[in-house]
Amino acid sequence: MLTGTRLAFIGGGNMAESLLAGLLRKGVATAEQIAVSDPQSDRRKLLAERYRVAVQADNRAAVRGTELVVLCVEPQVLDTVLTELTPSLKAQPLLISVAAGYPLSRLQAQLKTTRLVRAMPNTPSTIGEGVTALSVMPGLSSEDQNRARRLFESVGQVVVVEERLMDAVTGLSGSGPAYVFAMIEALADGGVLMGLPRATAQLLAAQTLAGAARMILEQGIHPAVLKDRVASPGGTTISGLSRLEQGRLRATLMSAVAAATQRSQELGQEEGHGL
Repeated sequence: MLTGTRLAFIGGGNMAESLLAGLLRKGVATAEQIAVSDPQSDRRKLLAERYRVAVQADNRAAVRGTELVVLCVEPQVLDTVLTELTPSLKAQPLLISVAAGYPLSRLQAQLKTTRLVRAMPNTPSTIGEGVTALSVMPGLSSEDQNRARRLFESVGQVVVVEERLMDAVTGLSGSGPAYVFAMIEALADGGVLMGLPRATAQLLAAQTLAGAARMILEQGIHPAVLKDRVASPGGTTISGLSRLEQGRLRATLMSAVAAATQRSQELGQEEGHGL
């Protein structure tokens, strides 16, 4: 638990709400510890009513006296936000940025602090089933690292990677949910083609992927071993797998991760970039 730690979220969008909901649901923080700033009055009203947290229109008021600040704004406006916040961050709280493609070195140049963490959560965080990659500033204390981990563990699993690997994280887990959604849609379409009702086909496809993923996570067995256990000699599964190999499914998925990684690298070098 982030006992006694005052937190501020700059930006009250979907990711901020996911983290806020996770913190409160898991008891990692209380509503009294949290302030959220957002320029939209209807968004502030929703967050205040739904989560009973303090809301502000002014970013500087939200961070005043806080010990942990989560930057949940789009990367193209982060420079402006940081310029606005800098005078109010003299106490140098721990700052965590979820802005895609915005490097730690650039944050440090703006804020003149080393208490920095860069995070890449993914969209399943909205239901507490996400995975977040963290990169930390060299020399960051273990206490600050643990605070960052506790924050994102409230919405799923956490891994720590070198910052140079963040583009690969973006290509795999950041963009990955879209690949899985496309796979579920295609499997469901296959079921419909074979005569299943649409709702039944979609449920079968989605739960099959969810269950298969859970087996890997809980049993720790290599996916190739689990695949072989399903594929009996001369059976239906090996026939389907043969067709997937003909369609280069594995090579295509590997290429998708590589292409998304490359695009993330390109976007990180452009002004006004984003995921």
